[in-house]
Amino acid sequence: MSNNVSEIEALIRDAFRDVTLGDGIGLYEARGMDDYADPRRLAKLRVADEKEDWQSISARALNDCAVSLSFFDEAGMRFHLPAFLIASLQLDEDATVDFDLFFHLIEAMDPRAECSFLTVDQKYAVRQFLLLFDPDITSDRHALAHGLATRWRTDRPDIEATK
Repeated sequence: MSNNVSEIEALIRDAFRDVTLGDGIGLYEARGMDDYADPRRLAKLRVADEKEDWQSISARALNDCAVSLSFFDEAGMRFHLPAFLIASLQLDEDATVDFDLFFHLIEAMDPRAECSFLTVDQKYAVRQFLLLFDPDITSDRHALAHGLATRWRTDRPDIEATK
C-alpha cells in the first residue's frame, strides 16, 4: 500500500460521517444469520449491535464478525463498510485478520452491482481505498481493474487525477 493511508482514512471518515444503521442488518445480527439463528435469537443479537456510530465498532468485533460482510443488506453494508475499510488501513504487517475486504468489494458482490446505495463521495472513498492496492501483488489484478472501471467508478471530476 502507498503512503496516502491517512488521507484515505480521512476521506472515508468524511464520506461516511453521518451514516447510521437505521433498520439495516447489524454486525452481530448478520453473524447470527450465518449461524442460522432463529428470529428470536436474531432480535437479541440486534440489541448488541451498534446502530449510531460506526466509528465505535472495534477492529476486534469486525474481525470476530467478518462473515457478516456476506449477510448485510444495503443499509448494513453502508454503515459497516467504513469501519471495515479503516480497520483494514490500520493493520500492520504482523496483524492477522479473518475478513477479506478486498474479496467482498471486488469479487463477492454481484458483478453487475452498481452500489447505488452509496453516495458518489462514498463510492469515491472506496475507490481510493482500492487504489492503494498494488496491482502487481494483488492476486487478481483483472478483477481489481474491472471493479474500478465498473462498480467503483464515480462521476467526480477529480477522479482522472487518481487513475
